[in-house]
Formats: sequence, C-alpha cells, structure tokens
Amino acid sequence: MNTSTTYSSQIKSVFTQKLKDYEQLVKLRLNLTVVFSAVIGFGMGATIENWYFTILLAIGGFLVTASANTINQLLEIEYDKQMKRTANRPLATGRMSITEAVLIAGLHGVAGLLILWLVFNPLTALLGAISLISYAFIYTPLKRISPISVFIGAIPGALPLAIGWVAATGKLGFVAYTLFAIQFLWQFPHFWAIGWLGYDDYKKAGFKLLPVKFDGRNVNTAIQIILYTVAMVLVGCIPYLIGLSGVVYLISNLVLGAFFVYRGFQLYLNCNNEYALKVMYASLLYLPITQILMYIDKI
Repeated sequence: MNTSTTYSSQIKSVFTQKLKDYEQLVKLRLNLTVVFSAVIGFGMGATIENWYFTILLAIGGFLVTASANTINQLLEIEYDKQMKRTANRPLATGRMSITEAVLIAGLHGVAGLLILWLVFNPLTALLGAISLISYAFIYTPLKRISPISVFIGAIPGALPLAIGWVAATGKLGFVAYTLFAIQFLWQFPHFWAIGWLGYDDYKKAGFKLLPVKFDGRNVNTAIQIILYTVAMVLVGCIPYLIGLSGVVYLISNLVLGAFFVYRGFQLYLNCNNEYALKVMYASLLYLPITQILMYIDKI
C-alpha cells in the first residue's frame, strides 16, 4: 500500500469516526422521532401539502433538538463516564472537545430557531426555544435531584406535535393542546419503562427517573404506568371526537392503547425487566402508528 492510499484511508477513517461521534452527540435516532412528530403535527394543521415547508420544518426541528441534546451531554460529561450505556459518548471519551460541542450546540440552536421564526412564525420559534431550554437547562440537572424531572422532561418531549401544528396554523388552540397532551402522557410510561430497565446504570450517576423513592421497580410504579397509559388512550380519542381524524385512527388508538395497558398490567403482575422491556416496546409501537394513522385519516 503506497503512502497516498494510506493517507486517504486515514482521512476516511477520521471522517467516519466524526460522523459517528456527531450521530451520538445529537442522539440521531431520538432526534428523528422528534422531527417525525413535528412533521405529523404540521401535516395535521396544513390545508395543503407543501414539501418545501415540511422539509424546512424538519431541518429547523432537527437543529434545535440537536442543540438541546448536545447541551445535555455537555452538562453530563462526568455522569456519562459512570454509566455503561453512555460511557462511549464522544465527550465522555474525550474524542470530541468541549469547545467543539459548544460550537455545535450554539450554531445548531441559533440556526434552528431562526428557521422556525423566519420561515414560519415567532410562536413556533418560541415553542422551540421553550423545548430547548426546558430539556437542556431544567430537565437535565433535575434528573439527579428529583423524579419530578420526568414531568419536566415530558414537556419538551411532547411539544413537537404542537410545534408542527403551530408552524402550519400560526396559533395555539384546543387542537394543539390536545396533540401536546397525548404525547405528554405517553412520555411517562415510556420513560418509566426505560428508567426501570436502566435502573442500576442510572443509579451509578445518581439519576432519579422512577416515580417511587428507593428502588422504584415495584407495583407502585407499574400502577402509575397503567394510569398514565389509560389517560393517554382516553385523551387520544379527542381527535376523533372533534372531527380532526377518523374512525381508522380511533380504532388504532383503542387497540394499540389496550395492548399498551395490557403490557403495563403484566408488569404490575411480574415486576421484572422482561415486562418493563415489553412496556417500552409497546410504547414504541403505539406512538408512530397512531400518529401516522391520525395523519392518513385526517378529516
């Protein structure tokens, strides 16, 4: 192998690693689910399909979420080092400098909010800013103080649908609040299942993500998972009741919601990681399918 080939291979290797580090820094998969919800909300509010604005909303939402996720990791470098699931993150390992991450957070956040403001409207940008600030600067430090952090974290987690609606309509209203409420309630069983599964790892970093003091992996947490899931399903009927979406969506909400509740009941009976994992999978099944069908079945 000649020198130029070796040099080219090294450049390619460095570039590939940078891409992987960026993917971890912005939490790409989580980011894309946020963008997906915002696009669905935009589609629900738009009177006609417009791919140009849909793409710009996706870009703006991606940048704002990337900024929030980067700040989250900047604030948790020392805690990420302590947990197996996060120890290989670029900041925790030192593969990426703090200066580089700060620049990414700043540039992404400013660019994303400007897109939401200039392309759509100030209210969309305001909701984007609330999402960024509440996730990065309130939820993140609160995780080590109190389980109420999940409640705070559910706010930015639930805003994407409403942000998409506001980007399309320019205003808040009952529909925006309903879309927000569905995803807000969904956050609790979803993240409590994750908190249950990762309890030992989270405990090392002092994170308090389950709703019950001490261990939290017990019937009390399972009961709360069931209650929030039932509430989510009931609120999820509102889009049908107000004529926003049709019967196909309603059936999907009830069927997938019932399955979600069933998994929560299994967790209540067994209280182990196997059924916590099934609750998490049920949550991941419920949200995208009901959102897609809400949009497809839009009235």
